[in-house]
Amino acid sequence: MSQAPRSITLHPQDNVAIALADIGAGEHICAAGVTALGAIKQGHKIATVPIAAGQNIMRYGQTIGQANVDIAPGEHVHVQNLSMGEHSRDYAHATAATALKAATDARMFEGYHRADGRVGTRNYLGILTSVNCSGSVAKFIAEAAEKSGLLDAFPNVDGIVPITHGTGCGMSGENEGYATLFRTLSGYAQHPNFGGILLIGLGCEVMQVSALVGGRPIRADGALRYMTIQQEGGTRKTIEKGLAELRGIAELANKAMREPTPISHLTVGMQCGGSDGYSGITANPALGVASDMLVQHGGTTILSETSEIYGAEHLLTRRAASVEVGKKLIDRVRWWEDYTARNHGEMDNNPSPGNKRGGLTTILEKSLGAVAKSGSAPLTDVYLFGEKIDKKGFVFMDSPGFDPCSVTGQIASGANLIVFTTGRGSVSGYMPTPCIKIATNSEMYQRMSDDMDINCGDIVSEGVPLADKGADIFEMFIAVASGKQTKSEELGFGGVEFVPWQIGAVM
Repeated sequence: MSQAPRSITLHPQDNVAIALADIGAGEHICAAGVTALGAIKQGHKIATVPIAAGQNIMRYGQTIGQANVDIAPGEHVHVQNLSMGEHSRDYAHATAATALKAATDARMFEGYHRADGRVGTRNYLGILTSVNCSGSVAKFIAEAAEKSGLLDAFPNVDGIVPITHGTGCGMSGENEGYATLFRTLSGYAQHPNFGGILLIGLGCEVMQVSALVGGRPIRADGALRYMTIQQEGGTRKTIEKGLAELRGIAELANKAMREPTPISHLTVGMQCGGSDGYSGITANPALGVASDMLVQHGGTTILSETSEIYGAEHLLTRRAASVEVGKKLIDRVRWWEDYTARNHGEMDNNPSPGNKRGGLTTILEKSLGAVAKSGSAPLTDVYLFGEKIDKKGFVFMDSPGFDPCSVTGQIASGANLIVFTTGRGSVSGYMPTPCIKIATNSEMYQRMSDDMDINCGDIVSEGVPLADKGADIFEMFIAVASGKQTKSEELGFGGVEFVPWQIGAVM
């Protein structure tokens, strides 16, 4: 029986290989054709040829940085000898936007049809807060509802989700931060995974409940009630009225039943967090396969985390459906360059300590792996954080790389399913939207199996084809959308992961 390879070279132009296991000093690595000059951990990079100081270091056939010093074959390539350096990109807008062939099989899931035409994968009641000052009261209402058994008479309702946050006041009412929060709260209020919403404000905040409601029906089904604590006469009276309003909303939400629905109604937010050296080899490209499959069936997938596509944005602009779409993406990248500079940061600050322990060195390297989640479909459009997604296909939504914040934006934009790849082991959930966790490596999957839904480590350890693993992920989309609980749902995650993006001064 032949021994499993100890390393992999991902592209003929690469001058590094990736260790598939921990490699000891002096060990000859047959696949790479070199002898390790020192210990190299799995997921980390090994030089396969001499690399001169100042020379580009290549992975995926793309530049991930430049050598700081001369690097010998067999040497560990990481933070001690690799830096981002100067880089430029040929965006070649819309030159590689090749439409995918439409699927011929009609796949369905069991979803909740809403009055506005959208379809939910869950049927929660939400207690949405306009400001941090109403957060505790929202939680008190949810706790009182649970103690009283309010939902016992409403078996079709999945639960009550208090949605609290740390902002809504001490801010300008006219700037980018206000507009972003407004989109986020409005997006949650209208989300198809909620069968109804109770909106709670304090009364004197900048983010006024009256502005959010705006004299117009936020929800086409009418399942939205709102109040302020000051108007109701304080905490106890607000809790009492809130419980009464929840009962009325629950009666409406309980009428919803799962119905067979084309999977074109799925909108999947794609995330990666706690990435490692395997992310761009296993889970991310496998998710890219699943993304393409959903797009072929008329569905929508969302890539985000603008700061984590930096350096790989040219791969997306080439797939843009038009020059205008490509330029919209670059406009957001330029905004981020200015944003980080104004706040005394650098785009290459993004790789976290965990990323680096997992073998990722520069943002260019991390971004190339992250973009693999997007598959090969054309980029249909680019959206602001929390902006309602109104087109099918593969799209991009601007967001930070901070996972809870990015997911919050995707859900506000309409994602009714989240899929999250992780190499180091991220644990989180995002009610009202279920989150599928995908492990990049088998070791972490086995160690944290209570938190992971799918293992992609067997792509390397057992030679499972990417196409097969992508098909497994696609089938998981349908199962979870139809009601199968994810590991994060079983564990009860999702109560603290609502994190709106705060832009601008807190005053």
